[in-house]
Amino acid sequence: MAMNDADGCPASTEGMGAAEALFHSLSDATRLAIVRRLAEGEARVADLVARLGLAQSTVSAHVACLRDCHLVEGRPEGRQVFYSLTRPELLELLASAEVLLAATGNAVALCPNYGTDSHDDGGAR
Repeated sequence: MAMNDADGCPASTEGMGAAEALFHSLSDATRLAIVRRLAEGEARVADLVARLGLAQSTVSAHVACLRDCHLVEGRPEGRQVFYSLTRPELLELLASAEVLLAATGNAVALCPNYGTDSHDDGGAR
């Protein structure tokens, strides 16, 4: 699977199952934060930048990834674009994930491959 180095979004989903592509698109903390913010309602990239405290180019790249995965859509209004979630089921998926995490005591954080301590491994997976 080819990766876009700028934001970790798959450059292509060729050879990737639909569920794998969905979860990969949500696996980045910034993209997840964008989805959570958009759950509150529409937002422009400038609004997301202010909320997340990240560079505009970084936020734009992550929004583009979510848009390419059809999880987010843009509504142009003049020179601005207001982004929103495309499907309410995404919120149900995230709510189910929170229930699962609570039920397992957040044990996934201890996973040697994907847990919270695995992020400092120099990128090796």
